[in-house]
Amino acid sequence: MELNKIAAAILLAGLIGMITGKVSTILYYGGDHHPGAESHAERGYTVEGADEMVEGGAAPAEAKLASIIPLLHSADAAAGEDFFNKRCTVCHGASKGGANSTGPNLWNVVGADKGTHAGFNYSKAMQASEGSWDFESLNAFLLRPNKYIPGTIMAYAGIAKEQDRANLIAYLRQQHDSPPAIPAAPAEEPKAEETLDETAEPPAASSAD
Repeated sequence: MELNKIAAAILLAGLIGMITGKVSTILYYGGDHHPGAESHAERGYTVEGADEMVEGGAAPAEAKLASIIPLLHSADAAAGEDFFNKRCTVCHGASKGGANSTGPNLWNVVGADKGTHAGFNYSKAMQASEGSWDFESLNAFLLRPNKYIPGTIMAYAGIAKEQDRANLIAYLRQQHDSPPAIPAAPAEEPKAEETLDETAEPPAASSAD
């Protein structure tokens, strides 16, 4: 009798395990998944934005990045210094003549050619990058370093908040022998004006007039 009870318990546990596994598969992959299907099968649900998270929030992967110049004209360099001291000093210094650390010293970084600070061993990706660290380049890099320069060894997710990036760039601009001038803000594109169709008939008067 005891053996029958034990056997029945084992069968019940196995049945529950099979049902649980089947339900989990349906919930995760959807009803069309079968054993042996490719591992990249589409999930039955998606956590929206899970692959796009950066420090401070989420950023759309393909959205065109707006110019940082308008914000720079009113950016708070003191807030940028506070942000730098809290988030960046683990890897970077920004004082004149300061030593390199895990990352290069950032004195004179604004306007400098990429990957050229003396004495720092840059990644091949950074060495191969072209152009200078102008305001727009810094903005794009700070948003998502690995997207702007794939292969960079800078282990930092990025700064999602545009105001934080503007404040930080304003601070870095001050850490310079000759702080570069901030260009004039680009003109906004004119909005299309509504035009009156002169050929259209006037609306009929309503009975409430």
